[in-house]
Amino acid sequence: MAHVTPKRWFLPETPDVLRLLRDQLAVTIEGVDAFVAWAAGEPCGASEVREIEDRGDAAKRELLNALREAFVTQLEPEDLFTLSRGIDWILNGIGDLIREAEVLECGPDAGVAEMAGLLAKAVRDLDAAIAQLGASGDRATAAADAAIEAVRNMQGAYYRGMAETSGLDARAERIARRELYRRCGHIGDTVVDVAERVVYAVVKES
Repeated sequence: MAHVTPKRWFLPETPDVLRLLRDQLAVTIEGVDAFVAWAAGEPCGASEVREIEDRGDAAKRELLNALREAFVTQLEPEDLFTLSRGIDWILNGIGDLIREAEVLECGPDAGVAEMAGLLAKAVRDLDAAIAQLGASGDRATAAADAAIEAVRNMQGAYYRGMAETSGLDARAERIARRELYRRCGHIGDTVVDVAERVVYAVVKES
């Protein structure tokens, strides 16, 4: 009687999609740091941020490719996709702000610099939150809440800056500065969206 070798079922490897998500976020942190430097008056600009954006897009594609091939993931694919998309929008928002500032010939002021610093803190809080996904829901939620609190602190700088633009004599400068403040506010809103998605993912996994 011939020997029959039993069939073996091989499941595809499970990619570490949370690590890939943090890799994407690490590039976004580079972009935030470039934003902070630009807001402080250092000679970096749209070309440097453009290069960072390209690397952020590559990191996002790598994550999406892993999601398509993964048999199982640490989080639901919908949550991973939404988090990745939000992180991408944060970086794109920074690039758009700097490019618009250069087109409008309107450099950063103290208000933008303050918001940039708070944004950098918020994004690092997001990184801390995502690092805890699948490990400690309480820590992930606490870090996400810290990111939201940093964005709330940005609102104070936003309103002070908007009020100060009323004293500018040049209408074009007044409009340009207000637009930069609005863009900072939109980036902050995106950070809050990502933080709340982290909390939602924790709730679903609990």
